[in-house]
Amino acid sequence: MKSYFKHVEDKAADLTRSFIRYRWAVIIVSLILATLVGSGAQHLGFSTNYRVFFSDANPELQNFEKFQNTYTKNDNFLFVLAPRDGEVFTANNLSAVEELTERAWKIPYVIRVDSVTNFQHTFAEGEDLVVEDLVKNAESHGEVYLAERRAVALAEPLLKNQLINHDGSVTAINVVLQYPEKGFLEVPESVEVARALKADISEKYPDLEIYLTGVSMLNNAFAETGMLDGQTLMPLMFGLIFILVWLVIRSLSATFSVFVVISFSTILAMGFAGLSGIKLTPISMSAPIVILTLAVADSIHILISFRGYLREGLNKIDALVEAVRVNFLAVSITSVTTIVGFLMLNFSDAPPYWHLGNMTAVGIAGAWLFSLTLLPVLISLLPVKIKTQSSPSISQKLMDKLADFVIARRNFLLFFFGGATLAVIAFIPTLQFNDQWVEYFDERIEFRVDSDKAQEHFGLYPIEYSVPAIGPGGVSEPEYLENLERFTEFLREQPGVTHVFSFSDIMKRLNRNMHEDQDTYYKIPADRELSAQYLLLYELSLPYGLDLNDRININKSASRITATLARSSSTETKEFFARVENWQAENWPEYMHTSPTSAAVMFTYISKRNFDNMIKGTSIGILAISLIMVLALRNVGLGLLSLVPNTLPILATFGAWALLIGEVGFSIATVASISLGIVVDDTVHFLSKYLRARREQGFNAEGAIRYAFHNVGIAIVVNTIILSFGFLVMMTSAFKMNVDLGLMTLLSIVFALILDFLFLPALLLIGSKARTEKINAETKTSSELPKLTQLSH
Repeated sequence: MKSYFKHVEDKAADLTRSFIRYRWAVIIVSLILATLVGSGAQHLGFSTNYRVFFSDANPELQNFEKFQNTYTKNDNFLFVLAPRDGEVFTANNLSAVEELTERAWKIPYVIRVDSVTNFQHTFAEGEDLVVEDLVKNAESHGEVYLAERRAVALAEPLLKNQLINHDGSVTAINVVLQYPEKGFLEVPESVEVARALKADISEKYPDLEIYLTGVSMLNNAFAETGMLDGQTLMPLMFGLIFILVWLVIRSLSATFSVFVVISFSTILAMGFAGLSGIKLTPISMSAPIVILTLAVADSIHILISFRGYLREGLNKIDALVEAVRVNFLAVSITSVTTIVGFLMLNFSDAPPYWHLGNMTAVGIAGAWLFSLTLLPVLISLLPVKIKTQSSPSISQKLMDKLADFVIARRNFLLFFFGGATLAVIAFIPTLQFNDQWVEYFDERIEFRVDSDKAQEHFGLYPIEYSVPAIGPGGVSEPEYLENLERFTEFLREQPGVTHVFSFSDIMKRLNRNMHEDQDTYYKIPADRELSAQYLLLYELSLPYGLDLNDRININKSASRITATLARSSSTETKEFFARVENWQAENWPEYMHTSPTSAAVMFTYISKRNFDNMIKGTSIGILAISLIMVLALRNVGLGLLSLVPNTLPILATFGAWALLIGEVGFSIATVASISLGIVVDDTVHFLSKYLRARREQGFNAEGAIRYAFHNVGIAIVVNTIILSFGFLVMMTSAFKMNVDLGLMTLLSIVFALILDFLFLPALLLIGSKARTEKINAETKTSSELPKLTQLSH
């Protein structure tokens, strides 16, 4: 066993000497590799479609795509106009609505514009059915006309709380678009025109406050947030790493070398993304931040060892070779386990997490390669001055004292931290799933600000139902319409529902119109043929772009009901779905049964679906990493033991999150795999030094623990600090999912440090107690440790 590790490390040392001997070749090859792969970054572009968060196999996405192929697309802009005088129905304010409605047709890819002014108002005139805009040329009409139109609007169920609020103080204009989806600039192109229109109307009508929201603004917000994070977080992260590495190493040349290594690693990852056709999102744009944070770890371990050997008097080349030799196995194992953790993100139901995982895996592989080749080559070329030091540093003395404390209090630490961790983990079942796409962004993003304002007056979460009838033309069947009407009334009674748009309301209105506007006929027509005639007459009277294709399918065998919800949690939305499902089962014939769909439905279920998928992925990751640990350490017991300090920090993080926050979004499910790949690093470095002390130095368990703390403790602390700062930077993102990911990963990193320093050593000591007694006569006791100058790597 001992010869195996020594053989691998000696090979690493020989390779390092060869790299240094042919240093210019290594530099040139590294530059060529970074340039060739990095050139792929020119193909990168931002995704401007929220559907990218759902895989093709996602059943909610499949259902929604089928729904939109039947009716019109749901991509839209929603202009919300709030007059400062609190009254929409004035000549000036309605003129603004008319103008915005007319000009909205010029937004690229628009197929429909609905507003309170162009609402197709119907009424009887003798035996004729008149269909006209509710308001036309508002400036030319007096107060009586405007008051009449106001009364019609507030009494119309298709308008009230949809395009006009309950008291007529705020109105909305809904612009529906259909993108050809041939390029990623389609959405930004439309957004640019919509924003210009908003600005122009705001300037012309200064007494109006205008908010711009909708699905197209959501899509654009994803791209804008990713670009904002790239412009702010990346420079911040580079600067922070440069400062932290310099503070640790106190060498500008060594810091520059690390900077080159992490830059090349990031370039490889971004180039890979471009060559793979990955479209960037705020999630995948966090990959460079994660890579910059993690790529430092390998270099730090090597440089801290290198500094130690220089202080002991070795020349620079020998110190470099020895530093690589003693860290080669640990750095290689941690790189592989980190890659495995991130590759497990491919089990997620959200493709952006696949991209994050694959990009980071490539970056970590690059960091491993450049840390073992380019880093020693650069250090060998550049001047590095480290003072010779015969006695241990203050930090090493602190690590020695910590080792003594852990050894002396092993039983207390084992039970205290074990019990405390289990107590925190017990809160995991209290976590609630909640995803509201408006709240994915912070207030730096225009979409979030305008959407919050819009939600004060209108619901923004539509829930769609496509209700089938019996055969073509079946939507005119009285039984079908009566059932539809009862369902509509049921939906309007549900808590959180702000509006219901139903085809039955149109038929009731037409029936009243065709009976000289008598209110007693505001009900479903009693005859199918009569209903069909009313519908045909109405459709023939509708202008271009305002037909019923968005409410009825082509052969009139199904109609669409839209229930719009106010801000609701995922749990509340699922409870709504359950009530609807029970109502349908009790009140509808089986042929009318239908399920909900929409973007809101997709986001409601994505948390649970993602969580279930990631449980599978994380479980496979744990098994894979355990196998790697067993094979790498050549010790089944220690390999299995490593499961404890590797999984407890992740579980404790979820427990702490349950206590602190209580709710999780779909991004949180990926934290386990990401954290698993990161927290295992501390365990690997500690156990590798522990085993080195047992196998090469002949120490007993206590001596080996002192050796591990003395030689790798500082490096683990430094890496924890750098990782913590890196994920703190992620918490400054404008994208909530990145903020949550950063905070939870930070918690797992801190928990990992605590457990690796205070819990793992206690486990090792207690587990080896029986064996220690047998070999006590053959091994050195802790009181027989050699001088600290012999406690080198």
